Amino acid sequence: MTTEAAIHTSVGTHRDREIVAAEVIVTCPARNFVTLKIVTRSGVTGIGDATLNGRELAVASYLKDHVVPNLIGRDAGRIEDTWQFFYRGAYWRRGPVTMTAIAAVDVALWDILGKMTKQPLYQLLGGRSREGALVYGHANGKDIDECSAEVGKYVALGYKAIRAQSGVPGIKKAYGISNLKNAYEPAESELPLETVWSTSKYLEFVPKLFERLRNDHGDEIELLHDVHHRLTPIEAARLGKSLEPFHLFWMEDSTPAENQRSFELIRKHTVTPLAVGEVFNSIWDCKHLIENQLIDYIRTTIVHGGGITHVRRLADFAALHGVRTGFHGATDLSPACMGAALHFDAWVPNFGIQEYMRHAPETDEVFPHDYSFKDGRLFCGESPGHGVTIDEKLAAKYPYSPKQLPVARLEDGTMWDW
Repeated sequence: MTTEAAIHTSVGTHRDREIVAAEVIVTCPARNFVTLKIVTRSGVTGIGDATLNGRELAVASYLKDHVVPNLIGRDAGRIEDTWQFFYRGAYWRRGPVTMTAIAAVDVALWDILGKMTKQPLYQLLGGRSREGALVYGHANGKDIDECSAEVGKYVALGYKAIRAQSGVPGIKKAYGISNLKNAYEPAESELPLETVWSTSKYLEFVPKLFERLRNDHGDEIELLHDVHHRLTPIEAARLGKSLEPFHLFWMEDSTPAENQRSFELIRKHTVTPLAVGEVFNSIWDCKHLIENQLIDYIRTTIVHGGGITHVRRLADFAALHGVRTGFHGATDLSPACMGAALHFDAWVPNFGIQEYMRHAPETDEVFPHDYSFKDGRLFCGESPGHGVTIDEKLAAKYPYSPKQLPVARLEDGTMWDW
């Protein structure tokens, strides 16, 4: 009996696996989340994250109006065919809304398969490649002193890798700075907050930040930095070169990657490792970047990349070219996505690192989960599926709260990349 046949035998008949209901749950325990819950005739359920920061209701509508009606009656065990149906069967392919909706379906079906076979998700993918996933936390401060102190706090908590962001003199609201410290939630107003950006001030400041962090915390801790698409390719090359003495783990999202060839210029001028891709939603967004080895880490996350089925292909393609995974993991994905990502991290051979921004207590209460942090790593649990559930009664107590991401302008008023 083949492995596929054995799995289908273990999950019962087609009738047992038949999808009889699917529900879209929108809730706001400290921030907005969209969750898809799929129910089979046998009573086994699975959930998938469908959160798209600032555009949550667009995905919720796509799911309710276009996806859910097509789920009813389908075989929950036919994960690949279902993925192909919603991707190839949609004339208007890709894009963040579509791929986030497909991801929610895909992760929920993998969750169901794990529960039906009584196996954790990583086992379905092929078993563990490692015990725990190296993660990085977010240290930020209004200035260098405060940022360095926050890095020290993360070191004391056991983190081995830390992303550092600091306020920049002359820039009123720099990216990544938060009063929350453990988390950074940029979507803080119903209409987009307008911020002002100065590339010259930023480029002058950042090397000073990392010189101080190395002096204060030594060379053993891994340091990361997020540029957040603010630079042109030649500016990014200049920054990468100026940061080389401080040997960063990576420089993230240094320039917008709609033109993937722009990274060729950056690569020619710096050996600082490059990471990009949290806004990507298909393998086509990074094909040139990966096959030409223009990046070192691909950041596409399961929730925005079409789910486990598609991101697995992306990771295998990246492995052929020496590129490792470094999944996005901010609080704009729910614990359901983090749980799935950690099972993926446990399996994927070319794992690099996992972003880990701690959720608010209210979020953790709505989404009970079995993953845990220890000594700088996150460990997925052994529960069948991805190990994350949703307390629907509690979720109902947190109504949706309209929020949008900020925008940025240069000092002369020109729109810029936020």
